Amino acid sequence: MSVTTPRLLPLGDWGVVAEFGGDEISDAANAAVLALRRVVDAERLPGVVETLPTYRSLLVVFDPLRTTAAAVREALLALAGRADPSSLPAGRVVELPTAYGGVHGPDLASLAAEVGLTEEAVVAAHTGREYRVYMLGFSPGFPYMGTLPEVLRVPRLRSPRTYVPQRTVALAGQQTGVYPVASPGGWRLIGRTPLRIYDPTREPPFLLDAGDRARFVAISEREYDLRAPADESPAAPPVPASPDFVVERGGLWTTVQDFGRPAYRRFGLPQSGAMDPLALRIANLLLGNSPGAAALECTAPGPRLVAARRTAVAITGADLSPVVNGRPAPGWTAMSLREGDVLEFGAPRAGQWAYIAVPGGLDVPPALGSRATYVRGDLGGYGGRRLLDGDLLACERRAPGALLRLPERARPPVGGACTVRAVLGPQETYFTDAAVGALLGQEFSPGVHADRVGYRLDGPRLEHRASAELLSDGLMPGAIQVPSGGQAIVIMADGPTAGGYPKIAAVVRTDLRLVAQARRGDAVRFRAVGWDQAHLAAREAAAAAASLRLERASD
Repeated sequence: MSVTTPRLLPLGDWGVVAEFGGDEISDAANAAVLALRRVVDAERLPGVVETLPTYRSLLVVFDPLRTTAAAVREALLALAGRADPSSLPAGRVVELPTAYGGVHGPDLASLAAEVGLTEEAVVAAHTGREYRVYMLGFSPGFPYMGTLPEVLRVPRLRSPRTYVPQRTVALAGQQTGVYPVASPGGWRLIGRTPLRIYDPTREPPFLLDAGDRARFVAISEREYDLRAPADESPAAPPVPASPDFVVERGGLWTTVQDFGRPAYRRFGLPQSGAMDPLALRIANLLLGNSPGAAALECTAPGPRLVAARRTAVAITGADLSPVVNGRPAPGWTAMSLREGDVLEFGAPRAGQWAYIAVPGGLDVPPALGSRATYVRGDLGGYGGRRLLDGDLLACERRAPGALLRLPERARPPVGGACTVRAVLGPQETYFTDAAVGALLGQEFSPGVHADRVGYRLDGPRLEHRASAELLSDGLMPGAIQVPSGGQAIVIMADGPTAGGYPKIAAVVRTDLRLVAQARRGDAVRFRAVGWDQAHLAAREAAAAAASLRLERASD
Protein backbone atom coordinates (compact mmCIF):
# COMPACT_ATOMS: atom_id res chain seq x y z
CA MET A 1 0.00 0.00 0.00
CA SER A 2 1.35 3.43 -0.93
CA VAL A 3 2.39 5.75 1.85
CA THR A 4 0.46 8.56 0.16
CA THR A 5 -2.75 6.69 -0.72
CA PRO A 6 -4.62 5.45 2.34
CA ARG A 7 -6.52 2.23 2.60
CA LEU A 8 -9.94 3.03 4.12
CA LEU A 9 -11.32 0.55 6.66
CA PRO A 10 -14.41 0.52 8.90
CA LEU A 11 -14.49 0.78 12.69
CA GLY A 12 -18.12 0.23 13.55
CA ASP A 13 -20.78 2.67 12.42
CA TRP A 14 -18.93 5.80 13.52
CA GLY A 15 -15.28 5.36 12.56
CA VAL A 16 -13.22 5.29 9.38
CA VAL A 17 -9.58 4.18 9.55
CA ALA A 18 -7.24 5.67 6.93
CA GLU A 19 -4.25 3.32 6.92
CA PHE A 20 -0.85 3.99 5.36
CA GLY A 21 2.12 1.70 4.74
CA GLY A 22 2.70 -1.75 6.24
CA ASP A 23 2.73 -3.14 9.76
CA GLU A 24 6.01 -1.61 10.82
CA ILE A 25 7.13 1.64 12.42
CA SER A 26 7.79 4.12 9.63
CA ASP A 27 8.49 7.83 9.83
CA ALA A 28 7.12 8.22 6.30
CA ALA A 29 3.81 6.50 7.14
CA ASN A 30 3.45 8.51 10.35
CA ALA A 31 4.15 11.75 8.47
CA ALA A 32 1.41 10.82 5.97
CA VAL A 33 -0.98 10.24 8.89
CA LEU A 34 -0.19 13.60 10.47
CA ALA A 35 -0.46 15.40 7.13
CA LEU A 36 -3.91 13.93 6.53
CA ARG A 37 -4.97 14.81 10.06
CA ARG A 38 -3.87 18.38 9.45
CA VAL A 39 -6.02 18.85 6.34
CA VAL A 40 -9.02 16.98 7.79
CA ASP A 41 -8.97 19.12 10.94
CA ALA A 42 -8.61 22.28 8.85
CA GLU A 43 -11.44 21.31 6.50
CA ARG A 44 -13.97 20.79 9.34
CA LEU A 45 -15.85 18.12 7.45
CA PRO A 46 -19.58 18.01 8.26
CA GLY A 47 -20.31 15.37 10.88
CA VAL A 48 -16.67 14.65 11.72
CA VAL A 49 -16.23 14.78 15.51
CA GLU A 50 -12.50 14.18 15.97
CA THR A 51 -9.40 12.49 14.59
CA LEU A 52 -6.91 10.15 16.25
CA PRO A 53 -3.46 9.68 14.68
CA THR A 54 -1.52 6.48 15.35
CA TYR A 55 1.71 5.03 13.98
CA ARG A 56 0.34 4.32 10.51
CA SER A 57 -3.34 5.21 10.56
CA LEU A 58 -5.74 8.06 11.16
CA LEU A 59 -9.01 7.19 12.90
CA VAL A 60 -11.73 9.61 11.82
CA VAL A 61 -14.68 9.62 14.22
CA PHE A 62 -17.98 10.86 12.80
CA ASP A 63 -21.59 11.31 13.89
CA PRO A 64 -23.79 8.89 11.89
CA LEU A 65 -26.77 11.18 12.51
CA ARG A 66 -25.06 13.94 10.52
CA THR A 67 -23.12 12.09 7.81
CA THR A 68 -22.38 8.62 6.46
CA ALA A 69 -19.32 6.42 6.14
CA ALA A 70 -19.55 6.74 2.35
CA ALA A 71 -19.45 10.56 2.56
CA VAL A 72 -16.50 10.48 4.96
CA ARG A 73 -14.61 8.02 2.73
CA GLU A 74 -15.17 10.19 -0.33
CA ALA A 75 -13.92 13.28 1.52
CA LEU A 76 -10.84 11.48 2.89
CA LEU A 77 -9.79 10.25 -0.54
CA ALA A 78 -10.12 13.78 -1.92
CA LEU A 79 -8.20 15.31 0.98
CA ALA A 80 -5.45 12.68 0.84
CA GLY A 81 -4.33 14.18 -2.46
CA ARG A 82 -3.84 17.53 -0.75
CA ALA A 83 -2.06 16.16 2.31
CA ASP A 84 1.64 16.90 1.87
CA PRO A 85 3.93 15.37 4.51
CA SER A 86 6.80 17.64 3.42
CA SER A 87 4.79 20.70 4.52
CA LEU A 88 4.41 19.52 8.12
CA PRO A 89 5.98 21.80 10.72
CA ALA A 90 9.05 20.40 12.46
CA GLY A 91 7.18 19.97 15.73
CA ARG A 92 8.14 21.20 19.16
CA VAL A 93 11.25 19.84 20.83
CA VAL A 94 10.51 18.97 24.47
CA GLU A 95 13.27 18.10 26.91
CA LEU A 96 12.44 15.39 29.44
CA PRO A 97 14.81 15.48 32.43
CA THR A 98 15.19 11.95 33.76
CA ALA A 99 16.77 10.35 36.81
CA TYR A 100 18.02 6.96 35.63
CA GLY A 101 18.37 3.73 37.61
CA GLY A 102 17.97 3.07 41.32
CA VAL A 103 14.45 3.30 42.71
CA HIS A 104 13.38 5.30 39.66
CA GLY A 105 14.61 2.79 37.07
CA PRO A 106 14.50 -0.70 38.57
CA ASP A 107 15.14 -2.45 35.23
CA LEU A 108 18.21 -0.45 34.21
CA ALA A 109 20.79 -2.81 35.70
CA SER A 110 19.24 -5.99 34.29
CA LEU A 111 18.70 -4.37 30.89
CA ALA A 112 22.35 -3.26 30.79
CA ALA A 113 23.49 -6.82 31.52
CA GLU A 114 21.13 -8.20 28.87
CA VAL A 115 22.50 -5.96 26.10
CA GLY A 116 26.12 -6.17 27.27
CA LEU A 117 26.60 -2.53 28.24
CA THR A 118 27.29 -0.63 31.42
CA GLU A 119 24.41 1.29 32.97
CA GLU A 120 26.18 4.53 32.01
CA ALA A 121 26.38 3.38 28.39
CA VAL A 122 22.66 2.55 28.34
CA VAL A 123 21.87 6.05 29.64
CA ALA A 124 24.21 7.60 27.06
CA ALA A 125 22.52 5.66 24.26
CA HIS A 126 19.01 6.60 25.46
CA THR A 127 19.84 10.30 25.79
CA GLY A 128 21.93 10.42 22.64
CA ARG A 129 19.19 10.98 20.10
CA GLU A 130 15.97 12.85 19.48
CA TYR A 131 12.74 10.86 19.43
CA ARG A 132 9.67 11.34 17.30
CA VAL A 133 6.31 11.30 19.11
CA TYR A 134 4.32 9.03 16.82
CA MET A 135 1.09 8.94 18.81
CA LEU A 136 -0.52 9.10 22.24
CA GLY A 137 -2.54 6.24 23.68
CA PHE A 138 -2.78 3.41 26.24
CA SER A 139 -3.40 5.96 29.01
CA PRO A 140 -3.97 9.75 29.01
CA GLY A 141 -0.98 11.42 27.40
CA PHE A 142 1.18 8.27 27.06
CA PRO A 143 3.66 9.09 24.26
CA TYR A 144 4.80 6.33 21.91
CA MET A 145 8.21 7.57 20.81
CA GLY A 146 10.99 6.19 18.66
CA THR A 147 12.99 4.85 17.37
CA LEU A 148 15.48 3.49 19.90
CA PRO A 149 19.10 2.68 19.02
CA GLU A 150 19.31 -0.98 18.01
CA VAL A 151 21.44 -1.84 21.02
CA LEU A 152 18.56 -0.88 23.37
CA ARG A 153 15.83 -2.84 21.59
CA VAL A 154 14.64 -5.46 24.06
CA PRO A 155 11.25 -7.21 24.30
CA ARG A 156 8.55 -6.38 26.83
CA LEU A 157 8.58 -8.19 30.16
CA ARG A 158 7.13 -11.69 29.89
CA SER A 159 4.81 -10.90 32.79
CA PRO A 160 3.68 -7.24 33.01
CA ARG A 161 3.88 -5.42 36.34
CA THR A 162 0.59 -4.69 38.03
CA TYR A 163 1.85 -1.24 39.06
CA VAL A 164 4.14 1.28 37.36
CA PRO A 165 4.54 4.70 39.08
CA GLN A 166 3.47 7.77 37.13
CA ARG A 167 6.16 9.64 35.20
CA THR A 168 8.28 6.48 34.81
CA VAL A 169 10.46 6.38 31.66
CA ALA A 170 10.39 3.01 29.92
CA LEU A 171 11.29 1.22 26.71
CA ALA A 172 10.30 -1.88 24.73
CA GLY A 173 11.17 -2.98 21.22
CA GLN A 174 11.88 0.09 19.08
CA GLN A 175 9.86 2.36 21.35
CA THR A 176 10.37 4.51 24.41
CA GLY A 177 7.75 6.35 26.43
CA VAL A 178 6.66 7.79 29.78
CA TYR A 179 3.83 6.43 31.93
CA PRO A 180 1.70 9.55 32.67
CA VAL A 181 -0.42 7.88 35.38
CA ALA A 182 0.15 4.94 37.69
CA SER A 183 -0.93 1.83 35.79
CA PRO A 184 0.00 -1.74 34.90
CA GLY A 185 2.73 -2.05 32.30
CA GLY A 186 5.08 -4.45 30.61
CA TRP A 187 7.82 -2.12 29.38
CA ARG A 188 11.32 -1.98 30.92
CA LEU A 189 11.56 0.77 33.54
CA ILE A 190 14.83 2.71 33.32
CA GLY A 191 14.14 6.08 34.98
CA ARG A 192 11.66 8.73 36.01
CA THR A 193 11.04 12.31 35.01
CA PRO A 194 9.84 15.05 37.38
CA LEU A 195 7.67 16.53 34.61
CA ARG A 196 3.93 15.88 34.64
CA ILE A 197 3.18 14.28 31.29
CA TYR A 198 -0.54 14.50 32.07
CA ASP A 199 -2.08 16.96 34.51
CA PRO A 200 -5.88 17.36 34.35
CA THR A 201 -5.65 20.64 36.29
CA ARG A 202 -3.29 22.19 33.71
CA GLU A 203 -4.17 23.84 30.41
CA PRO A 204 -3.38 22.05 28.22
CA PRO A 205 -3.44 18.84 30.29
CA PHE A 206 -1.05 16.99 27.97
CA LEU A 207 2.66 17.80 27.68
CA LEU A 208 3.20 16.13 24.30
CA ASP A 209 1.31 15.65 21.05
CA ALA A 210 1.83 13.51 17.97
CA GLY A 211 4.44 15.15 15.74
CA ASP A 212 6.45 16.60 18.61
CA ARG A 213 10.06 15.57 19.22
CA ALA A 214 11.53 14.71 22.59
CA ARG A 215 14.99 14.54 24.14
CA PHE A 216 15.81 12.80 27.40
CA VAL A 217 18.32 14.60 29.59
CA ALA A 218 19.97 12.76 32.48
CA ILE A 219 19.70 14.43 35.89
CA SER A 220 20.83 13.38 39.35
CA GLU A 221 18.54 11.88 41.94
CA ARG A 222 18.99 15.03 44.02
CA GLU A 223 17.89 17.25 41.12
CA TYR A 224 14.93 14.95 40.55
CA ASP A 225 13.88 15.33 44.20
CA LEU A 226 14.10 19.12 43.89
CA ARG A 227 11.95 19.21 40.73
CA ALA A 228 9.43 16.44 41.38
CA PRO A 229 5.84 17.50 42.16
CA ALA A 230 5.28 17.87 45.90
CA ASP A 231 1.73 16.53 45.82
CA GLU A 232 0.39 14.14 43.21
CA SER A 233 -2.83 13.19 44.93
CA PRO A 234 -6.03 13.71 42.90
CA ALA A 235 -7.99 16.93 43.27
CA ALA A 236 -10.21 17.05 46.34
CA PRO A 237 -13.86 16.19 45.62
CA PRO A 238 -16.42 19.00 45.61
CA VAL A 239 -17.99 19.01 49.07
CA PRO A 240 -21.28 20.94 48.93
CA ALA A 241 -22.14 23.28 51.81
CA SER A 242 -25.80 22.26 51.57
CA PRO A 243 -26.00 18.65 50.36
CA ASP A 244 -29.09 16.91 49.04
CA PHE A 245 -27.80 13.39 49.68
CA VAL A 246 -25.47 11.68 52.13
CA VAL A 247 -23.70 8.61 50.77
CA GLU A 248 -23.89 6.15 53.64
CA ARG A 249 -22.52 3.37 51.45
CA GLY A 250 -20.72 3.96 48.19
CA GLY A 251 -21.43 0.58 46.62
CA LEU A 252 -19.05 -1.43 44.48
CA TRP A 253 -18.58 1.01 41.62
CA THR A 254 -20.76 4.11 41.72
CA THR A 255 -19.62 7.08 39.64
CA VAL A 256 -20.98 10.30 38.19
CA GLN A 257 -21.59 9.96 34.43
CA ASP A 258 -23.08 11.96 31.58
CA PHE A 259 -22.65 11.41 27.83
CA GLY A 260 -18.87 11.77 28.12
CA ARG A 261 -16.19 14.02 26.66
CA PRO A 262 -15.44 13.66 22.94
CA ALA A 263 -12.50 15.27 21.12
CA TYR A 264 -9.68 14.05 23.39
CA ARG A 265 -9.00 10.59 21.94
CA ARG A 266 -5.92 11.88 20.15
CA PHE A 267 -4.37 12.43 23.58
CA GLY A 268 -5.17 8.94 24.83
CA LEU A 269 -8.19 10.08 26.86
CA PRO A 270 -11.33 7.97 26.34
CA GLN A 271 -14.77 9.53 26.06
CA SER A 272 -16.09 7.73 29.18
CA GLY A 273 -19.75 8.50 29.92
CA ALA A 274 -22.67 6.17 30.60
CA MET A 275 -22.41 2.48 29.76
CA ASP A 276 -26.10 2.64 28.81
CA PRO A 277 -26.68 6.12 27.35
CA LEU A 278 -30.34 5.40 26.59
CA ALA A 279 -31.09 4.54 30.23
CA LEU A 280 -29.30 7.72 31.34
CA ARG A 281 -31.27 9.81 28.84
CA ILE A 282 -34.60 8.41 30.02
CA ALA A 283 -33.72 8.83 33.72
CA ASN A 284 -33.09 12.52 33.12
CA LEU A 285 -36.22 13.05 31.02
CA LEU A 286 -38.36 11.55 33.80
CA LEU A 287 -37.33 14.50 36.01
CA GLY A 288 -37.49 17.16 33.32
CA ASN A 289 -33.68 17.37 33.06
CA SER A 290 -31.65 17.79 29.91
CA PRO A 291 -30.94 14.31 28.47
CA GLY A 292 -27.23 14.39 29.23
CA ALA A 293 -27.35 15.79 32.77
CA ALA A 294 -24.91 14.19 35.21
CA ALA A 295 -26.35 11.25 37.16
CA LEU A 296 -25.08 8.35 39.23
CA GLU A 297 -24.21 5.11 37.47
CA CYS A 298 -23.98 2.04 39.71
CA THR A 299 -23.70 -1.72 39.63
CA ALA A 300 -24.33 -4.37 42.28
CA PRO A 301 -23.90 -4.01 45.16
CA GLY A 302 -25.40 -0.57 44.79
CA PRO A 303 -25.08 2.52 46.99
CA ARG A 304 -27.10 3.54 50.04
CA LEU A 305 -28.20 7.18 49.82
CA VAL A 306 -29.97 9.24 52.48
CA ALA A 307 -31.96 12.31 51.42
CA ALA A 308 -30.75 15.35 53.36
CA ARG A 309 -33.77 17.41 52.24
CA ARG A 310 -36.91 16.98 50.16
CA THR A 311 -35.87 16.03 46.63
CA ALA A 312 -36.61 13.47 43.89
CA VAL A 313 -34.94 10.65 41.97
CA ALA A 314 -35.55 8.53 38.89
CA ILE A 315 -34.00 5.07 38.54
CA THR A 316 -33.56 3.35 35.18
CA GLY A 317 -31.35 0.73 33.58
CA ALA A 318 -30.53 -2.49 35.40
CA ASP A 319 -32.99 -3.85 37.95
CA LEU A 320 -30.89 -3.86 41.13
CA SER A 321 -33.91 -4.24 43.43
CA PRO A 322 -34.19 -0.58 44.55
CA VAL A 323 -35.99 0.10 47.82
CA VAL A 324 -36.93 3.28 49.67
CA ASN A 325 -37.20 2.91 53.44
CA GLY A 326 -37.28 -0.85 52.97
CA ARG A 327 -40.15 -0.86 50.45
CA PRO A 328 -39.70 -1.70 46.75
CA ALA A 329 -39.23 1.39 44.59
CA PRO A 330 -40.42 1.51 40.98
CA GLY A 331 -37.99 1.65 38.10
CA TRP A 332 -38.36 3.95 35.09
CA THR A 333 -40.42 6.27 37.29
CA ALA A 334 -39.65 9.59 38.99
CA MET A 335 -40.49 9.74 42.69
CA SER A 336 -40.24 12.28 45.49
CA LEU A 337 -38.09 11.70 48.55
CA ARG A 338 -38.56 13.32 51.95
CA GLU A 339 -35.76 14.34 54.26
CA GLY A 340 -34.36 11.22 55.90
CA ASP A 341 -35.65 8.79 53.24
CA VAL A 342 -33.15 6.01 52.47
CA LEU A 343 -32.63 4.73 48.93
CA GLU A 344 -30.67 1.49 48.62
CA PHE A 345 -30.40 -1.58 46.42
CA GLY A 346 -30.65 -5.34 46.89
CA ALA A 347 -29.91 -8.37 44.76
CA PRO A 348 -29.55 -7.75 41.02
CA ARG A 349 -32.39 -9.20 38.96
CA ALA A 350 -31.50 -8.08 35.43
CA GLY A 351 -28.80 -5.99 33.81
CA GLN A 352 -25.50 -4.60 35.02
CA TRP A 353 -25.73 -0.80 35.21
CA ALA A 354 -28.43 1.33 36.84
CA TYR A 355 -28.84 5.12 36.74
CA ILE A 356 -30.02 7.46 39.48
CA ALA A 357 -31.00 10.87 38.15
CA VAL A 358 -31.65 13.87 40.43
CA PRO A 359 -33.29 17.28 39.82
CA GLY A 360 -31.21 19.25 37.32
CA GLY A 361 -28.39 16.72 37.46
CA LEU A 362 -25.59 16.33 39.99
CA ASP A 363 -23.78 19.52 40.87
CA VAL A 364 -20.13 18.65 40.23
CA PRO A 365 -17.66 20.78 38.26
CA PRO A 366 -17.09 19.94 34.59
CA ALA A 367 -13.64 18.74 33.57
CA LEU A 368 -12.63 19.12 29.91
CA GLY A 369 -16.23 19.80 28.98
CA SER A 370 -17.90 16.90 30.82
CA ARG A 371 -18.83 15.76 34.32
CA ALA A 372 -18.20 12.10 33.47
CA THR A 373 -15.86 10.25 35.82
CA TYR A 374 -12.73 8.64 34.36
CA VAL A 375 -11.15 6.97 37.38
CA ARG A 376 -7.87 5.96 35.72
CA GLY A 377 -7.25 9.60 34.81
CA ASP A 378 -8.46 11.10 38.14
CA LEU A 379 -10.84 13.15 36.04
CA GLY A 380 -14.40 14.44 36.36
CA GLY A 381 -17.28 13.45 38.62
CA TYR A 382 -16.66 13.39 42.36
CA GLY A 383 -12.95 14.21 42.48
CA GLY A 384 -12.18 11.77 39.67
CA ARG A 385 -13.11 8.71 41.72
CA ARG A 386 -15.98 6.40 42.56
CA LEU A 387 -18.22 7.30 45.50
CA LEU A 388 -17.11 6.38 49.01
CA ASP A 389 -18.92 6.14 52.32
CA GLY A 390 -19.56 9.59 53.78
CA ASP A 391 -19.53 11.54 50.50
CA LEU A 392 -22.01 14.41 50.12
CA LEU A 393 -23.93 15.13 46.90
CA ALA A 394 -25.81 18.20 45.72
CA CYS A 395 -28.39 18.61 42.95
CA GLU A 396 -28.37 21.40 40.38
CA ARG A 397 -32.01 22.18 41.27
CA ARG A 398 -34.01 21.91 44.47
CA ALA A 399 -37.16 20.66 42.76
CA PRO A 400 -37.66 18.48 39.68
CA GLY A 401 -38.94 19.96 36.47
CA ALA A 402 -41.36 17.04 36.19
CA LEU A 403 -42.31 13.72 37.78
CA LEU A 404 -42.90 11.28 34.94
CA ARG A 405 -42.85 7.55 34.22
CA LEU A 406 -42.11 5.44 31.18
CA PRO A 407 -44.90 2.91 30.55
CA GLU A 408 -43.78 -0.69 30.88
CA ARG A 409 -44.58 -1.47 27.25
CA ALA A 410 -42.12 1.24 26.10
CA ARG A 411 -39.20 0.29 28.33
CA PRO A 412 -36.05 -0.77 26.48
CA PRO A 413 -34.66 -4.28 27.07
CA VAL A 414 -32.09 -4.52 29.86
CA GLY A 415 -30.11 -7.70 30.44
CA GLY A 416 -30.80 -11.21 29.19
CA ALA A 417 -30.00 -12.73 25.81
CA CYS A 418 -29.39 -10.27 22.99
CA THR A 419 -28.36 -10.11 19.35
CA VAL A 420 -26.31 -7.07 18.42
CA ARG A 421 -25.28 -5.67 15.07
CA ALA A 422 -21.60 -5.43 14.22
CA VAL A 423 -19.55 -4.18 11.27
CA LEU A 424 -16.71 -6.54 10.32
CA GLY A 425 -13.23 -5.00 10.33
CA PRO A 426 -10.95 -3.23 10.29
CA GLN A 427 -8.75 -6.35 10.63
CA GLU A 428 -11.11 -9.26 9.92
CA THR A 429 -8.57 -10.50 7.34
CA TYR A 430 -6.21 -11.27 10.25
CA PHE A 431 -8.62 -14.08 11.20
CA THR A 432 -9.50 -17.42 9.68
CA ASP A 433 -12.82 -17.91 7.92
CA ALA A 434 -13.77 -20.24 10.77
CA ALA A 435 -13.15 -17.45 13.30
CA VAL A 436 -15.40 -15.02 11.44
CA GLY A 437 -18.00 -17.76 11.15
CA ALA A 438 -17.80 -18.45 14.89
CA LEU A 439 -18.19 -14.77 15.72
CA LEU A 440 -21.38 -14.55 13.67
CA GLY A 441 -22.75 -18.03 14.29
CA GLN A 442 -22.13 -18.91 17.92
CA GLU A 443 -23.00 -17.56 21.36
CA PHE A 444 -20.79 -15.55 23.68
CA SER A 445 -21.29 -14.33 27.24
CA PRO A 446 -19.56 -11.77 29.49
CA GLY A 447 -16.83 -13.50 31.49
CA VAL A 448 -15.35 -12.86 34.91
CA HIS A 449 -13.51 -9.75 33.70
CA ALA A 450 -16.20 -7.29 32.62
CA ASP A 451 -16.03 -3.63 33.65
CA ARG A 452 -16.12 -0.11 32.25
CA VAL A 453 -12.86 -0.72 30.35
CA GLY A 454 -13.84 -3.87 28.49
CA TYR A 455 -15.83 -7.12 28.53
CA ARG A 456 -13.86 -10.34 28.04
CA LEU A 457 -16.30 -12.75 26.47
CA ASP A 458 -16.57 -16.44 27.19
CA GLY A 459 -17.19 -18.32 23.98
CA PRO A 460 -15.46 -19.91 21.02
CA ARG A 461 -11.76 -19.21 20.49
CA LEU A 462 -11.26 -16.95 17.47
CA GLU A 463 -8.18 -18.09 15.56
CA HIS A 464 -5.77 -15.72 13.83
CA ARG A 465 -4.36 -16.51 10.40
CA ALA A 466 -0.85 -15.50 11.46
CA SER A 467 0.04 -12.52 13.64
CA ALA A 468 -2.00 -11.79 16.76
CA GLU A 469 -0.46 -8.34 17.14
CA LEU A 470 -0.15 -5.20 15.05
CA LEU A 471 1.10 -1.67 15.46
CA SER A 472 -1.05 0.14 18.00
CA ASP A 473 -4.14 1.30 16.17
CA GLY A 474 -7.17 3.45 16.99
CA LEU A 475 -9.89 2.05 19.28
CA MET A 476 -13.42 3.09 20.18
CA PRO A 477 -16.12 1.58 22.39
CA GLY A 478 -17.66 -1.39 20.62
CA ALA A 479 -14.45 -2.57 18.97
CA ILE A 480 -13.93 -6.33 19.37
CA GLN A 481 -10.23 -7.01 19.98
CA VAL A 482 -8.83 -10.54 19.95
CA PRO A 483 -5.46 -11.17 21.65
CA SER A 484 -3.32 -14.24 20.91
CA GLY A 485 -5.39 -16.45 23.25
CA GLY A 486 -8.41 -16.01 20.97
CA GLN A 487 -10.78 -14.61 23.61
CA ALA A 488 -12.83 -11.71 22.26
CA ILE A 489 -12.79 -8.44 24.23
CA VAL A 490 -15.41 -5.75 23.62
CA ILE A 491 -14.02 -2.28 24.37
CA MET A 492 -16.27 -0.23 26.65
CA ALA A 493 -16.67 3.42 27.66
CA ASP A 494 -13.40 3.74 29.62
CA GLY A 495 -11.42 1.51 27.25
CA PRO A 496 -8.10 2.57 25.73
CA THR A 497 -8.05 4.78 22.65
CA ALA A 498 -5.46 2.61 20.91
CA GLY A 499 -4.37 -1.00 21.08
CA GLY A 500 -2.11 -3.54 19.40
CA TYR A 501 -4.51 -6.48 18.96
CA PRO A 502 -6.46 -7.08 15.74
CA LYS A 503 -10.10 -6.04 15.72
CA ILE A 504 -12.34 -8.58 14.02
CA ALA A 505 -15.42 -6.31 14.16
CA ALA A 506 -17.10 -3.49 16.08
CA VAL A 507 -20.55 -3.39 17.64
CA VAL A 508 -22.69 -0.55 16.32
CA ARG A 509 -22.90 2.19 18.89
CA THR A 510 -26.61 2.00 19.67
CA ASP A 511 -26.42 -1.77 20.33
CA LEU A 512 -23.41 -1.57 22.65
CA ARG A 513 -25.73 -0.86 25.59
CA LEU A 514 -27.15 -4.38 25.18
CA VAL A 515 -23.70 -5.90 25.61
CA ALA A 516 -22.99 -3.56 28.55
CA GLN A 517 -26.19 -4.68 30.32
CA ALA A 518 -25.54 -8.41 29.74
CA ARG A 519 -24.57 -10.38 32.83
CA ARG A 520 -22.41 -13.47 33.08
CA GLY A 521 -24.38 -16.32 31.52
CA ASP A 522 -26.49 -14.06 29.28
CA ALA A 523 -26.15 -15.13 25.65
CA VAL A 524 -24.73 -12.48 23.30
CA ARG A 525 -24.88 -13.04 19.54
CA PHE A 526 -23.37 -10.89 16.79
CA ARG A 527 -25.03 -10.17 13.44
CA ALA A 528 -23.03 -8.59 10.62
CA VAL A 529 -24.34 -5.43 8.97
CA GLY A 530 -22.86 -3.61 6.01
CA TRP A 531 -20.61 -0.64 6.53
CA ASP A 532 -22.70 1.64 4.36
CA GLN A 533 -25.96 0.64 6.06
CA ALA A 534 -24.70 0.73 9.65
CA HIS A 535 -25.45 4.42 10.10
CA LEU A 536 -29.15 3.58 9.83
CA ALA A 537 -28.93 1.98 13.28
CA ALA A 538 -28.16 5.35 14.84
CA ARG A 539 -30.98 7.02 12.96
CA GLU A 540 -33.48 4.36 13.95
CA ALA A 541 -32.42 4.64 17.60
CA ALA A 542 -32.71 8.43 17.52
CA ALA A 543 -36.20 8.18 16.04
CA ALA A 544 -37.22 5.64 18.68
CA ALA A 545 -35.92 7.86 21.49
CA ALA A 546 -37.77 10.86 20.07
CA SER A 547 -41.02 8.88 19.92
CA LEU A 548 -41.00 7.91 23.61
CA ARG A 549 -44.18 9.01 25.35
CA LEU A 550 -43.81 9.65 29.07
CA GLU A 551 -46.74 9.70 31.49
CA ARG A 552 -47.29 11.67 34.66
CA ALA A 553 -46.16 9.64 37.67
CA SER A 554 -48.49 9.16 40.60
CA ASP A 555 -46.35 10.28 43.53
